[in-house]
Formats: sequence, C-alpha cells, structure tokens
Amino acid sequence: MNEKPQAFIEVIDFHKSFEDKKVHQGVSFYVRKGECLGLIGGSGTGKSVLLRTLVGLEKPDKGQVIVDGTPIHGMNEAQLVDIRKKVAYAFQGGALFDSMTVYENLAYPLREHFNFSEKEVEAQIKAQLEEFGLAPGTEKLYPGSLSGGMQKRVGLARAMMIHPQVVLYDEPTAGLDPYNTKKIQESILKLKSKGMTSILVTHDMPTVYAVCDKVALLQNGRISEQYTIDTLKKEPSGAMTEFINGESA
Repeated sequence: MNEKPQAFIEVIDFHKSFEDKKVHQGVSFYVRKGECLGLIGGSGTGKSVLLRTLVGLEKPDKGQVIVDGTPIHGMNEAQLVDIRKKVAYAFQGGALFDSMTVYENLAYPLREHFNFSEKEVEAQIKAQLEEFGLAPGTEKLYPGSLSGGMQKRVGLARAMMIHPQVVLYDEPTAGLDPYNTKKIQESILKLKSKGMTSILVTHDMPTVYAVCDKVALLQNGRISEQYTIDTLKKEPSGAMTEFINGESA
C-alpha cells in the first residue's frame, strides 16, 4: 500500500480483537487526498472501530495506520493532538454537549485548540452557521430543541471548526427524513468540492452513490471487495452487490 503516492490515509494489515472476538483480521485500504471512501458492512463488523482508530481512540493489535505520511498507531495522547487537528470525527447523532448552546458547542474546539479572541470566535461561528445553512438564531438554542437532522448538521459544523484535512462520517444520515438526508449530502459534497478527504461509514447506499468516489465492503474481518462508484453502477456483481441487495450479512 505504501506505493500509493497520493494516499492521505492508509490502513495496512489492521487486526483488532475485543476479549475473545476477532473483529478485524487484516484490513487494508487507502484513501487519496480529496477522495471520499464509502465503508459499508453488516452491524458488528467494526466500521466505527476503524474510524476511531484513525483519530487514536482505538489502537490496533497489529498493523499500521498512517495519516498524511505519519504512522499514528504508536502515538500517545500528546502526540495525537496534531493528528486530531487534521482529522475531524463527525460522530453518529452529532454528539453535542446538551448543557451548552449551539454557540458554546461550536466555540469549544476553537477555545480548546487555538488562542482566538472572543470576537474572532464569534465571527467564525457566524460564518460556519451560514456555511451549513443554519439560520441566524440557531446559535442560541440548546441541542435538545433541535431536530435530529439539525443536530447532525450542527455536529458536522462543529467538526469542521478546526478546518481539518480529513473528516470521518459515522452514519451521518441514519434516522433522517429525505429532506435532512439531502441537506447532509449537500454539506458533504460542498466540503468535497473544496478538496476534503473523507471516509463515510453508512448503510445508506443512495448517499454512498451521491457523495463517494469508491466503496469498500468490510466482511469477515477484511475488505472483501472494493470498487469505484462508476464501476459498481455499471457492473454490479459479487459479494458487494449481494450485500447491497440484502442477500448477505
């Protein structure tokens, strides 16, 4: 995998077990700069574990995890700070702080990682709300008063506050109605148009087709198949098509 000159993310021979259960048994894939990879697979196959590993929240039992040419699998928490500025994690459900307003949620990563004045923080939050199509006044609300779709959009906006180079999406459209699903797709495509590298974990194949460049199937502890979206549309076959059509787990 190291011969891929433009790879921004590389996972090489990744193994991970929890107690006696082997979840990953040699996962390997790469994502080039500016690409969006759709990562699909059945429940319990460890898709979210892979995302967490890319920000150092999980450690491989064996294998390599490389971000922007830097191996991160052996890093400690202090060393991971710079990686986490490059790689944003958009958690499933938004993962907002319920006790904070939207403003405070968006301000949190800026105050955590930078030394901006409060005026600069306010300006960046205003710009971010506009960027994600969130109406003026949204910043005064608490997460509990937002719809599920709004919470996910605010969660994505917060993830982008530190201007990362990679964003990891964990089921960004799960449980959303068609309107909010389209809004999330539009946000992903807008970021992609600016050169964002991304990985999308999802069961939502229409969103994969709408925003991804390629898709990989995680099955039996490995990537069993990987195709470009164009190839998958033109020549559907094999285990991935069976999975998409609900014929395999």
